Amino acid sequence: MILMKRYSLATLSLALMLNVSAGAPTDYVWDTPSTDSSASMPVGGGDIGLNVWAEDNGDILFYMGRSGAYDEHGTLLKQGRVRLRLLGGNTSGFSQRLKLEEGYCTIDANGSKVTIWADVFRPVVHVEVESSKAISPAVSYENWRYADRPFKKGEGRQNSWKWSSPKGLITSRDSVFASGNAVTFLHANPDETVFDVTVAREGLDSVKNRLWNPLANLTSGGRLRGDNMRFVGTSDGVYDGTDYRAWNFESVKPARKHHFTISFNNQQTKDLSQWIADVDSVERSVNLRNDRKASREWWRGYWDRSYIASPDVNDSIVGRIARNYTLFRYMLGCNAYGKEPTKFNGGLFTFDPHHVKEDQVFTPDYRNWGGGTMTAQNQRLVYWPMLKSGDFDMMTPQFDFYNRMLDNACLRSQVYWGHDGACFAEQIELFGLPNMMEYGTKRPAWADPGVEYNAWLEYEWDTVLEFCQMMLESARYNGTDISQYRPLIEKSLTFFDEHYRYLASRRGSKNLDGDGKLILFPGSGCETYKMTNNASSTISALRRVTGEYIDYMKAHGDTAVSKWTSLLGRIPEMPLRTVDGRTMIAPAKTWERINNVETPQLYPVWPWKFYGVTVSDSADLQVARNTYLYDPDALRFRSSTGWKQDNIWAARLGLVDEAFDLTSQKFADGSHRFPSFFGPGYDWTPDHNWGGSAMIGLQEMLMQTGADGKKIYILPSWPLDRDISFKLHAPEKTEVEVKLQDGKIVYLNVTPSSRIDDIVLPDSLKKK
Repeated sequence: MILMKRYSLATLSLALMLNVSAGAPTDYVWDTPSTDSSASMPVGGGDIGLNVWAEDNGDILFYMGRSGAYDEHGTLLKQGRVRLRLLGGNTSGFSQRLKLEEGYCTIDANGSKVTIWADVFRPVVHVEVESSKAISPAVSYENWRYADRPFKKGEGRQNSWKWSSPKGLITSRDSVFASGNAVTFLHANPDETVFDVTVAREGLDSVKNRLWNPLANLTSGGRLRGDNMRFVGTSDGVYDGTDYRAWNFESVKPARKHHFTISFNNQQTKDLSQWIADVDSVERSVNLRNDRKASREWWRGYWDRSYIASPDVNDSIVGRIARNYTLFRYMLGCNAYGKEPTKFNGGLFTFDPHHVKEDQVFTPDYRNWGGGTMTAQNQRLVYWPMLKSGDFDMMTPQFDFYNRMLDNACLRSQVYWGHDGACFAEQIELFGLPNMMEYGTKRPAWADPGVEYNAWLEYEWDTVLEFCQMMLESARYNGTDISQYRPLIEKSLTFFDEHYRYLASRRGSKNLDGDGKLILFPGSGCETYKMTNNASSTISALRRVTGEYIDYMKAHGDTAVSKWTSLLGRIPEMPLRTVDGRTMIAPAKTWERINNVETPQLYPVWPWKFYGVTVSDSADLQVARNTYLYDPDALRFRSSTGWKQDNIWAARLGLVDEAFDLTSQKFADGSHRFPSFFGPGYDWTPDHNWGGSAMIGLQEMLMQTGADGKKIYILPSWPLDRDISFKLHAPEKTEVEVKLQDGKIVYLNVTPSSRIDDIVLPDSLKKK
């Protein structure tokens, strides 16, 4: 065991000084312009994401995305495109630099410098221009929704209509008006939206007035303004296959410095004057110097929370892994404070879609798998890594997403089955109902109205429990007050107890099995093992969340745990099976078919932590390793693509070489210019659940905790001959900072120091 007291004060001072610099990320730089939006650089902050690129003709462009800007069909709309002309076609001395440490982008060329950044604390984008001589930039706001746009075949996959848009469906036009030195743009949803269609199709009209509706009259947009600009008219053009209209501005007079802002507003209101007044208020709140300072301080603090870095400049593999981890974490930080969670299928950084798939020549609003539809299996991978990276404040949008939908999910249970509890589907809309297309458009009359008539999604209800567990973990890691989420946790657990006793009582006179356990049938092991009886993924989820909720209640002085203790006693045992003489975790007690390529029999390893190197029982570890190494389906499904989690399981099981190989594949550069634009995998580009699962696997290689969070295992699955340094978070407000060099730990700092005795090192390092 390495203890802090073994270091001299001089050694400590040097180590701390070196480590401070290790946490600050280096700039990411391009020295040539880009060809199109697929070669853009992500820039953002707060809840804003920009795709920024410069082209050979000297134009600087960026798409604008903002969390929560949904249209009437559930498309997450871009807020338009900005074009800046100031280089006169001369890109000599070009450099585009992402200043990661302070969260902004600079473009230098031909004696001019453009700085682009988003305010972390208010919805404002700033563009600052400096030049060695007086210049007159031209600025255009470009919008492809200048008129109603009929949907093309296949384009409905960007929203809730998916593969079956009704004939004549349109994306309604934006309102754009310019005068003087500003242009205001907005998309106003009508009273009736896809929410109303969904409610009717899913048989919930009787409670429609009680359902929460976030889409009706939602108005999203903003205003571009520059003090030294004047409006000179509109023009029409085509960019990357999409026609658009531009509202053009020129400089009033040449100057060496120029500054303009884009201020945004999302608001549910029928009163356009109120919406405009709120944009005015955002503009009045801007203080360039103070806002710039505050945002840059936030980003510096963000990188101080945690980091993973490669101290060996000669190890190109570890260097790439650490760089792409950092770049992807930057992308997550750009939606730190969004009202809505970061979307798994592109976040705020999607671009012209035909650069992802050539045959999908749609507008820049397009992304596959919907805008307002959240696929829970994918979303969870975006948010799990935020625990170890210490980004607890960034988890709130995902928690609130479920909390806002709670009443709607409870109404589903009451209307369809007449019992208590919250039923959350896998493909879930912003308002808590299943996506209407996944619900089934050709449902037979006999179908259970509460079940999606869908071979992949039927009976898949347990993913909400991962978000419940994240809430409990955030309380344990950071002391986060999760009291507002307790009803969500309780109603989610109650659903499984109530519903499966309800179903059993419809089949016979008893609502439990002969051992007094729930009969979790029909169920689902992810989207893969269908019509399951006692799926191991559901059992482990219920066991972990129920047990830890009881612990949470007791820790907070709430002794009314009898209901949850009784539920814990009713949860079935983990199903096991023997294959070729080896005992392993079974996907379920029984199942009827395999429908996808997930491996839920390894969910008891992660995220539920019933098996692994942090579990003391070596026999259990062998059972889990047998599952990973010999389960025929696990082998058949193995991959590092997209949302695949094999790298995480290998790390949790201490399979060092396997974990390193899979994680290095995960963190290979994406197919576009910016390395962490992963994907499309199974979803879209940038693939955020690809990046999230890569982050989790790397974190687990470097540091693990047991299910109780007490012991902290350092480098449990990392190859000790590869240098690495990191700072990660553990339960009980613990930070662990490590530097591994030349096969030795040369720096170890644990805060608070009282946790040092909980550190567990690899046997080979204990004497070094």
